[in-house]
Amino acid sequence: MKNLDIKITYVQFADQNIPLPVYETSQSAGMDLRANFNVDNRENGMAIQAKKWLLIPTGLAISIPIGYEAQIRPRSGLALKYGISVLNSPGTIDADYRGQLGVVLINHGVDDFHINHGDRIAQIIFAPIVQAVWKQVTDLDVSSRDVDGFGSTGIN
Repeated sequence: MKNLDIKITYVQFADQNIPLPVYETSQSAGMDLRANFNVDNRENGMAIQAKKWLLIPTGLAISIPIGYEAQIRPRSGLALKYGISVLNSPGTIDADYRGQLGVVLINHGVDDFHINHGDRIAQIIFAPIVQAVWKQVTDLDVSSRDVDGFGSTGIN
């Protein structure tokens, strides 16, 4: 595995007692992000109503090296047990973004879901970026699938 230096800071008014993200095991691909609410919501947290979504603050801002991105992904346990997911999964954080990291969580469940200050809400994963350069042509090369549409490879 390769290491990537990422600068991280708590944003103004964030609770610096909430731990920075860490890899939970030596083989983990992602680190868990935690809810970091402002003073008004720290004691009671926030509830995501069934079939609704909210932007959950993390209290963190990062500086990603050029040529990389961060992806925000759901936590599998929250998805399986409660139907909680990241609405724009994966959410992309570009290398030039410096604002607070926020996670748009959606509650696909039938019951409201409560998030406490400090709860693990999503994962952050870092990945290299390849930028495409368009080469306009009049015809594309033929493939075995060719122009067959969605679902054309079968259901199994």
